[in-house]
Parts: sequence; C-alpha cells; structure tokens
Amino acid sequence: MSRVLGKIHYWLFNKIQWFEGLEEEIADISKEKGIITEQWQLELYNKYGEPTPKIPLEEIIDTDNIHGWLQERIHSAEGRQAEYITKILKEEPKNIEFLMDIYKKQGLKAGALEVVDNAIAIYKELNNYILEGMPCDRVIELIENSEEIVSWRIVEDLHGHFYDSIGGDVNNFHNLRKMWIKSFVEGTNSGYTYMTTENGDHVIERV
Repeated sequence: MSRVLGKIHYWLFNKIQWFEGLEEEIADISKEKGIITEQWQLELYNKYGEPTPKIPLEEIIDTDNIHGWLQERIHSAEGRQAEYITKILKEEPKNIEFLMDIYKKQGLKAGALEVVDNAIAIYKELNNYILEGMPCDRVIELIENSEEIVSWRIVEDLHGHFYDSIGGDVNNFHNLRKMWIKSFVEGTNSGYTYMTTENGDHVIERV
C-alpha cells in the first residue's frame, strides 16, 4: 500500500469532510432543540471517535497506513451520523423535516459551487461529494452515461450495518441523501433533475 499521499487521498478526505459537515450542522441544531446533550455526544465520541480535525490531511494522516486511516475515518463518520439520525427520529419522527432541510441546504450550497452544463459533468462533480466507502469497494455500477442522462445503481449498501447495529432504519439515511443529491443536481444546473426508479436506480436527466 502506498506511503505517499496522492490526489485520490485528498479527494477522499474532502468527501469525508463534507460528510462530517452535515454531522456538525445536525449536532448543532439538535442541541438547540434539546434533542441531544453534551453528555450524549461525549459518549458518542467515546464509541466512534471524534470528527476529523479541520487541519490539512498531511498533518494528521498515518502515512504508514494511509488506506486504513481513511477507512477508519469513514467508518467513524458513518457510525456517528447513523446514531444522530436514529436518535433524532426516535425522539420524534417529525424531526425528519429539519433533517431534510439541513440536507437540502447543504446540497444546494455544494451544487452552487459546481455549475456545469450536462449530465456527465454533474455526475462527475457529484462523486466529488457523495461518500460510498473506499474507491476499492466499487459499489457504483454505471448504467447509462450521456450528456442528456446518466443513470447508475448501488450494488452493495455500505451504510445499512451502521443502522442495523443500533436498531435504526437505513432508509432514513437514503431518503435524506436523495434530498441532498436532488438539491445538488438542481443547484449545479436547473435544467437537470435527479430521481430514483422503482427498482432503485439513480438518474440524472435533463428536465
């Protein structure tokens, strides 16, 4: 395994940071609403580890174990976010509304940074944000790839076990992320939209 940091490592690190940005906003609003406490959050950090420090990758990564360090960061972030979502919705199912709002706003914010003019370019930019495990997991299968429409399917759900292990429902996460993707796509170019088909395939297409 490489001991030298390359573009792919920074690319993955940036995706982790965006994912943890969602977590930070979820945590802040949940505290304001009295849903979670500092003590609960401390216990969460003891279980999964704290969010990644906001400093350059080269200053914190274990260069003797680059792959393992990044994978651990992903698992840590996935575990914490599963706990937040599950606790918040068990407290009150209607809390899905403020969670959806967080995902929507962050998706729009990211999309506005990546204005492009066709479905292929939108899909490429989307993959600079969406966290689907390590690149070697290869869970994304591209079905159609043109300037008018791009479609893909996820061949393995890497998120489910984080929810199953705590009695949560991974569908809550998937619904939130669909909102994020739809907002991102429409933020990059209002002439395109995002949807999922009956069999669960994902589609970016011209309106």
